[in-house]
Amino acid sequence: MPLLPEGYAYGPWHDGPDPLAPPADLRDALDEIGREVMGGSSPRSALEELLRRGTERTAGLDELTRQLWQRRSQIQRRHRLDGTLQEVQQLLQDALQAERRELFPDPDDEARFREAQLDALSPGTAAAVRELNEYDWRSAEARQKYEQIRDLLGRELLDARFQGMKQAMQNAEPEDVERINQMLGDLNALLSAHAQGASDIGERFDEFMRRHGEFFPENPQNVEELIDVLAARSAAAQRMLNSMSEEQRAELAELSQQAFGDPRLAQQLSALDSQLRALRPGEDWTSSSRFRGQDPLGLGEGAQAMADLAELDALAEQLGQSYPGARLEDIDLEALERQLGPDAGVDARRLSELERELRQQGLFERAADGTLRLSPKALRRLGETALSDVVNSLRGKTGERETESAGAAGEPTGSSRPWRFGDMQPWDVPRTVRNAVLRSTAVGAGSVRLDVEDVEVIETEHRSRAAVALLVDTSWSMIQEGRWLPMKRTALALHQLISTRFRNDALQLITFGRYAMPVELPELVGLEGTWEQGTNAHHALLLAGRHLRRHPDAQPVVLMVTDGEPTAHLEPDGEAEFSYPPEPATIYKTLSEVDRIAKLGASVTVFRLGDDPRLEAFVDTIARRSGGRVIAPDLDGLGAAVVGDYLRTRRR
Repeated sequence: MPLLPEGYAYGPWHDGPDPLAPPADLRDALDEIGREVMGGSSPRSALEELLRRGTERTAGLDELTRQLWQRRSQIQRRHRLDGTLQEVQQLLQDALQAERRELFPDPDDEARFREAQLDALSPGTAAAVRELNEYDWRSAEARQKYEQIRDLLGRELLDARFQGMKQAMQNAEPEDVERINQMLGDLNALLSAHAQGASDIGERFDEFMRRHGEFFPENPQNVEELIDVLAARSAAAQRMLNSMSEEQRAELAELSQQAFGDPRLAQQLSALDSQLRALRPGEDWTSSSRFRGQDPLGLGEGAQAMADLAELDALAEQLGQSYPGARLEDIDLEALERQLGPDAGVDARRLSELERELRQQGLFERAADGTLRLSPKALRRLGETALSDVVNSLRGKTGERETESAGAAGEPTGSSRPWRFGDMQPWDVPRTVRNAVLRSTAVGAGSVRLDVEDVEVIETEHRSRAAVALLVDTSWSMIQEGRWLPMKRTALALHQLISTRFRNDALQLITFGRYAMPVELPELVGLEGTWEQGTNAHHALLLAGRHLRRHPDAQPVVLMVTDGEPTAHLEPDGEAEFSYPPEPATIYKTLSEVDRIAKLGASVTVFRLGDDPRLEAFVDTIARRSGGRVIAPDLDGLGAAVVGDYLRTRRR
């Protein structure tokens, strides 16, 4: 190929990853995994579920498996295995008819005697073919048909064990048959020497391939590879025989003696099958399949059908990924494309790349107990998505806006703007000088002079530090009513907002069911729902107050997400006391903790999920006593409600 003037040469792409293929969509995949994990699945099962289900543009393992079983069913429903027997029967019938047409006009006794011989033939196809072995045919057409029977049997027997032999031995001459017999003899001798542990087996193999390599397009590199190839095909041929009726097997066994008119072929193949079975006992030699179609298959085609079925079964196991240490790299892509076409290979390759990228990008990590969990990097990505959804929900709503102010309390936002009369923000010196240089150059001035229109000031935003406690109800009703996932996405969005924009704020996530506990984000995201009675808001508020007291210089913010009135409280000994309906002691202790938080300057905003009248009455009491408020969002609006209230409270 000539070089282009720039020195580059272009050619066809042959192998390896497609350089033009779109990259794996990790964000969408991670969102899917995140939803599964936050819904209670483990990260490993979430990943497996994603691979089974697939993505928007890639078929999953379940769909590929369905196509495999459909292909398997088609093979069995379309075909039957008596094609060779039918073809032999038709050739025999044609030969007998041609011979009788030749004999009928002849009036002598010999012709009548020959007709009597034909009439006395055994009814079985194999027996009739054997009895005609010594018959002296009068009709050239009949003799040709009979020879075709022998030729067909030889080619089918070879094709059943050596793929492609049926075509290779078309119009075989006697010397071709002799070469086959010689190859089979040498092959049996090689396998026998291997079984006996011959020390020079490598040299024997090389000599065998030098003499007979044309019969093995698979190009095995050693005797073990040769045995693997032969045993797989021989086992498929045996499974085909197992799938036939006993009468059909007997017919074929007798007919095989007539292959090429030389019984040595059948004997050599029988010896080969026996050796292969001993050398590879792990192959499937005993199973059978039911074929119920109308399209007859010959021996070679039948063996290939059985090999296809075995390959389909192996692919189904690979796609199932149910064995220890399973990876998508285990899938035989060439076999998959052979059975289902190139699109299936592309889908499997994409899934494999997606799995590999998810692992290599550090989106999973091992916890101290050895379990797989989402890494901080993955949680950040999930948080970005959750926060983006919240921002989209808030966009367009009217209400308070963040205010800008000048002075020492202002913090730079990273942007600047032209100075306006009355602005007290500090100058952005680099941009001011740049503006002056650009203006002076544009007017052709010889020197740079600063003008008021060049001045840009640094935008600042008044920011105070906040101590935020997000209390989320993890009682069983949250799972039962479908509130588990929205609750976790809300926590993700708030955590992402605070960790990226309000880094000085101190966020504490607190879960409360029978007991309350502070948790880190990975623990909350991976938290699995458990059947547990009790909504211990008292314990949660106690932990929230402890968090606020650790940050006395920060603005206190308490946000509570719950779907039930308090039914548990903490006793002095640390045990949780549960009662439904709530005991007066539970209500008293919970409201007492609300009062303590209110004394710290915090108002409690309650996000009420559900319309229970007792819950409504209780959360209204909390709001009144703490100077807070009650918000009753729908599940889709929970995240926007919590984040919006945090920003509102923080600004205030």
